[in-house]
Amino acid sequence: MKLVSYNIQYGFGSDGRYDLARCAKVVAGADIIALQEVERHWLRSNEDDQPEILSRLLPEYHWVYGPAFDMDASERREGRIVNRRRQFGTMVLSRLPIVWSRLHTLPLRRTVRPLNTRNAALECMIRTPAGPVRVLSLHLAHIAAEERLEQIDYLLAEHRRAPSDGGPWSGADDEPVRNWSNGEPQPENPLAAIWMGDFNMEPGSAEYRRIVGSTPYHRGAAYLDGFVDAAAVASEPAEDFHTHVKTIDGGLTKRRLDHCFVGGMFAGRVRSVSADIGEIASDHFPLRVDIDLETPFATATGGG
Repeated sequence: MKLVSYNIQYGFGSDGRYDLARCAKVVAGADIIALQEVERHWLRSNEDDQPEILSRLLPEYHWVYGPAFDMDASERREGRIVNRRRQFGTMVLSRLPIVWSRLHTLPLRRTVRPLNTRNAALECMIRTPAGPVRVLSLHLAHIAAEERLEQIDYLLAEHRRAPSDGGPWSGADDEPVRNWSNGEPQPENPLAAIWMGDFNMEPGSAEYRRIVGSTPYHRGAAYLDGFVDAAAVASEPAEDFHTHVKTIDGGLTKRRLDHCFVGGMFAGRVRSVSADIGEIASDHFPLRVDIDLETPFATATGGG
């Protein structure tokens, strides 16, 4: 299956032009799409409802939007309040149905300067041919490693207790007349997970090691309840593999800030990882991952 993660910078390209349709064209065709920096009702983006617009531009996808923060943007028209919320967050689109979703608002450290904003991880459970998988589209803090480490620790704790926590509901319904389950079976909350997004960290950093483990360790090691960097287990990416370019201290710096981390059970299933270097629809480059989610799990270890 083809996966893509893309920080779309609310539709503004590296050329300074706002064009949400251009972003949609970049990701169209993938099976699962994780987007970051998607917003609703901001002046800078014409007060557009970007999730709704993207859903029209990509009509073959199921989708969920998760706002990291939510502010009043309502107004009075013709004697009544038109309720609107100014939101900024992440989004997942999938050719397969998104069985359930939940939003994790991540720990935030209050700053004096510079501006710091709430971050979030949108978690979506998708039943793939390989089995149920939790796919997260996330955006971590951009200021300091300490804040990112707190956010990663939160997500790792949520990840490891997922199977014991269960999904949106669990157990037998002892009041069937209320039909809490809507006639559906108990939804899975599997250990199998894929994290995609803008992590604002580079390979080898303390945050990166918190996710994949410290070095040195056995090459190719993969814990069942842990994660591996898809790029590290794929056929070798291009030598110039990066997802972001920024001028720092007067020099042009290429950085790999966008990542895909796959659960240990997927370590041998990653086929390729690449970035569309040079794409101008955002200030980030799209990260593309080809992974075998077609072959069923041999055991129930990946399921819920």
